[in-house]
Formats: sequence, structure tokens, C-alpha cells
Amino acid sequence: MTDPAVIAEQWLSHLAVERGLSANTLSNYRRDIARYLGWLSEIGRTDFSKVSTTDIENYVAELRRADPDTERKPLSAASAGRALVVARGLHKFAVAEGALEVDVAAEVSPPQVGKHLPDTLSIDEVAALIEKTPTDTAVGVRDRALLELLYGTGMRVSEAVGLLVDDLTQQDGVLKITGKGNKQRIVPVGTHAQEAMEAYLVRARPALSQGKTHAAFLNTRGGALSRQSAWGIIKAAAERAGIAKEISPHTLRHSYATHLLQGGADVRVVQELLGHSSVTTTQIYTHVSANNLRAVWASSHPRA
Repeated sequence: MTDPAVIAEQWLSHLAVERGLSANTLSNYRRDIARYLGWLSEIGRTDFSKVSTTDIENYVAELRRADPDTERKPLSAASAGRALVVARGLHKFAVAEGALEVDVAAEVSPPQVGKHLPDTLSIDEVAALIEKTPTDTAVGVRDRALLELLYGTGMRVSEAVGLLVDDLTQQDGVLKITGKGNKQRIVPVGTHAQEAMEAYLVRARPALSQGKTHAAFLNTRGGALSRQSAWGIIKAAAERAGIAKEISPHTLRHSYATHLLQGGADVRVVQELLGHSSVTTTQIYTHVSANNLRAVWASSHPRA
């Protein structure tokens, strides 16, 4: 008998050691695997070799259904699709390792996901977001530096809070960013971000530091700033600027990409700057730019 739980632990170990996935990504994989294994247990599939394509199709369908008895809400198409990706990865690994002869998950299609264009800010809104952040305290200087760096480089919030002091003091106009899967990329840093970071490192960080960590961005207790706290800084800045749009931790990243494309940057250059493994991921921003072009045309052309 092939125990799916054993295969799952082997796969997670492979992802951590061979693929070098981050702890956060591995945690998400572990959660989705646990959900899939729980489903297999519910339908009596304790032998992995007995799982069928229909079982997996039913699993995806079940994820999309609500359960009034347990008050479980249905997963969105995107979330169910990610759960399927994990289940398919597990089966693919089992076949590669010789534990299974046939990959019954390979042909299972994910649920259709409607195209969602990421929320972005205008250039004026970004300016207000940053400039309305006061710099009369160490915390304010830190917040301004974080906002400038996020918009100036397009890095993820998780990448920003993972920076070390040495990463910033040795930049010389560029910054080496460690992204998902420990992949590194080089991005240019503009003068606004450089000046904000210099002010933070000289004036603010020494006031916050208690010698606890080499993390670049610190909280008020001298420890490393968390992703949740960084997200709170972005949200508070949006409120100060009077921005009513939906704001997410990635809003400045989305705005960075959109403004580059609107300015004439090539989509493959933006792909490299964002650290996307596929240009397909980056191309969603070209839809945003096309929408903006249509809006300008509609308001300007006499025969629109």
C-alpha cells in the first residue's frame, strides 16, 4: 500500500531541500496538502494508488461548495486552483519517485478564474501617500523610507522586511533583492528612495535599534519589522492621503509596474524587475495600461 501521508512528507522535504522554497511557501503547501489528505481520508482513499481522476475532480468541486453544517465557506476559483496545483504536484512527485505508475491528476483542470486587474494608484496618489507621511519622528522617517523603497523598487513587502542593513549600505544605486525561492535579482534604486533610506539609516534606525538584529527595518522595540506591521504602515499612509481605493500590501508593487509600462518600459524588463519567472504573470499589467489608454481615448476623441 502507498501511504499518501508518507509521500507528502517526502515531497515537502524535496521542496525545502532541493527546490529551496521559503518557509512561508512551504507553510502554504503544507496547509493545502493537509486539506487534500483529509479529503482522501474522508472518501476512504488510504492507498494513494487507488485515487482516481474523478476523485480529484470531486475534490476541486467540493472546495468550491459551502458546507452549512460546518459553516465552511467555499473557496474562490483562484484558491481552489492553487489547492489543485498542490495536489497535482504531489501526484507528479509520486510518479517521478516510482511510488505511482500513472499520474491521474495531470489532466484535471482548475476552475475558471475571472481576470482580476490589480488595484493601482495614480502617480499623484503615490506622491500623496509618501509625502503626507510625517518625518518628525524616527518612526515617521522609517515609514517614509519603507514607502519610498517599495514604490521605488517594486519589491514585495516580505522582501523589504527581509532586508539587512548591509543590503542598503552597499547598494550604490542598485539593490540586490532575494525573492521567492531564494532567487536574487538586481533593481535600480531612484534618488528619492536613496535619500529616504539614507535619512532612515543615519537619523532613525540608530534611535530604534537596541542591537537585537541586523534587519534593516526595525519596530519600536528594536526588533525586525514584520510583514503585518509593514502592511499597517501602508494602510495608515493611504488613510492620511485620503485614498479611498482598496489598498493591499502589493498596491505599491502593482503601481510601480503599471507606471513603468505607461512610461514605455518593455514588459520583459518589468518582468525582470519584479522577479516574475514568467512574462505571462507580468502581462496582467499591460491590461491595466490598455484600460487607461481606452479611458483617455474615450474622454478625448471627438468620435469616441
